[in-house]
Amino acid sequence: MKKPPSKPASTSGAATGLSRRALLGGTAAATALVTLDVQGRAPAEPPSVKKAAPAVKPFELEEATVAQLQAAMQTGEHTAEGLAERYLARIAALDTQGPLPLRSVIELNPDALATAAALDQERREKGPRGPLHGIPVLLKDNIATADAMQTTAGALALVGARPPRDAFIVERLRAAGAVILGKTNLSEWANFRSTRSSSGWSSRGGQTRNPYALDRTPSGSSSGSGAATAANFCAVSVGTETDGSIVSPSAAASLVGLKPTVGLVSRSGIIPISHSQDTAGPMTRTVADAAALLSVLAGVDAADAATAASRGKAHADYTRFLDPDGLKGARIGVPRERFFGYHPATDARVEEALEVMKSRGAILVDPAPIPSAEKLDAPELDVLLYEFKAGLQAYLATLGEGAAPRTLAELIRYNEAHAASALPYFGQELFHMAQAKGPLTDKAYLKALQACRRLSRAQGLDAVMKKHRLDALVAPTQAPPGLIDLVNGDHWLGSSSTPAAVAGYASITVPAGYVHGLPVGLSFIGRAWSEPVLLKLAYAYEQASKHRRPPTFAATADLRLQPDSRALPSTP
Repeated sequence: MKKPPSKPASTSGAATGLSRRALLGGTAAATALVTLDVQGRAPAEPPSVKKAAPAVKPFELEEATVAQLQAAMQTGEHTAEGLAERYLARIAALDTQGPLPLRSVIELNPDALATAAALDQERREKGPRGPLHGIPVLLKDNIATADAMQTTAGALALVGARPPRDAFIVERLRAAGAVILGKTNLSEWANFRSTRSSSGWSSRGGQTRNPYALDRTPSGSSSGSGAATAANFCAVSVGTETDGSIVSPSAAASLVGLKPTVGLVSRSGIIPISHSQDTAGPMTRTVADAAALLSVLAGVDAADAATAASRGKAHADYTRFLDPDGLKGARIGVPRERFFGYHPATDARVEEALEVMKSRGAILVDPAPIPSAEKLDAPELDVLLYEFKAGLQAYLATLGEGAAPRTLAELIRYNEAHAASALPYFGQELFHMAQAKGPLTDKAYLKALQACRRLSRAQGLDAVMKKHRLDALVAPTQAPPGLIDLVNGDHWLGSSSTPAAVAGYASITVPAGYVHGLPVGLSFIGRAWSEPVLLKLAYAYEQASKHRRPPTFAATADLRLQPDSRALPSTP
């Protein structure tokens, strides 16, 4: 859910000495109740670069897009059942076996093949329901499914606690004919448990690794969704974000990650952090796939009042906004202050991207600083702590008597009683901080919420975009992924997700190249309901640059490569 600091670590942070962003986006033993092919995992061991990377066999569906898979099913070259079988076999080969398993998938859906076979029969008898008919999808493990799978946010405390119904977005995916292959690992509790967590680690699923260098962080809290999609374990995946947890792991895995405007995609049935900032969104290998998936996810849900605001603003088909000439005439601001300067090689990739945009007719307003951006950290953290306590307890109340801890206080006590398995590397400082907060009627909460909205909107993104008549802002998503460190936790240099996250506005990250073979992402940031504009700009840049390369599953980064090299190390 949450990500790294939005400015150099040496100068960022709230009064608590931490950034809310570092807690969320970028920051074990599976019990007998956890059914996985991915089953029976041992507690995660710290990654070791001394171990060899797995041998990666050619994969016939590598980098296949939704449109390509749909065309192959239409012609009979593939079936939905055959696609599911192939992705499941790849997961079995690379995610759970070998000396350095990726650990991106926390659980497989035992009904996936039967569902795919039924969709094949439906296609033969009635034709496809739409672009996602038969398409294999992975879901982050904080998105509820009322089926044979668990919904745990990666926490042992929720194993066996069954949600009463599918999340609204799961209902939409099923109705569209998607095949849900399984759930992905994540930073436990969407990275809102400890101030020094390791992104991608959960007590239920262990440590997810980055497929571009297995000793590197997968980043964010939607880490499993990012690593799995990059590794071609599915066609597309769904992540969630509070601040950085879609865009951060997407950038770290050379993916497209779209964080929608809050209210465009329902949150009902998703384990919450913040009703002000939470959203689910697409994590894909192409902008076109993100648009296709968003078309299914977006929709008004009576169980999520925020979605009422999307009436008249949502679109049934976001793929119609894809335009290879979409950069021509677009006014794009460059907020250098705070969002550049923390990593020279990352800045170099973005400078190359700016040149590509200019060559395609974009009008750059450079610099275009975001007013008040440096003031967001402290009020944001306060809001998240208050809303997490209230939202989590409301969610736990839906799980049924005796099924799980009923309150945050009970959850804290559960973790303390099971510290060897639940707290082996880092603690639950954020849980304690949230527990100390009062109700959402507290003046301190209302003051922090008002400050967040004012600073991020009227005095932030709205101000800079109105002043310069901008279509979007563009900035590095974050630095290249750092080393996994279960002892000290994540080390973040900087990122750009916070303004859009706190405002509840849209943003999208796309691949911008590599530094020593490690992915770098570029974020387009917009205003509320600006998804059509951002998809148009991101698609035009993607088509002009074509940076996305599949991962090599290297044991570590190849430092022989020049920092500005676009090439990746050869597959081991």
